[in-house]
Amino acid sequence: MKCYIYRSRKQDEMYLYLRERGDFSDVPAELMAYFVNPVFVFELELSPERKLARENVAAVMEHLATEGFHLQMPPPRESLN
Repeated sequence: MKCYIYRSRKQDEMYLYLRERGDFSDVPAELMAYFVNPVFVFELELSPERKLARENVAAVMEHLATEGFHLQMPPPRESLN
């Protein structure tokens, strides 16, 4: 399964995976507020055997198939306390 990954200009380390390149029609308007003028990062071929650094590939593939997109949130900030 191919996907197309965009990063947010507003939120560091927030990424949006799309089923179709440049097709944001399935992404809710509230979420698109974080992806004004999104930056295309790269195209990726997903498969159950492929490992992703911070996401579960099965969950990404399921979201792409059912919702048309997958949101990768930034990692939690570590406390300096």
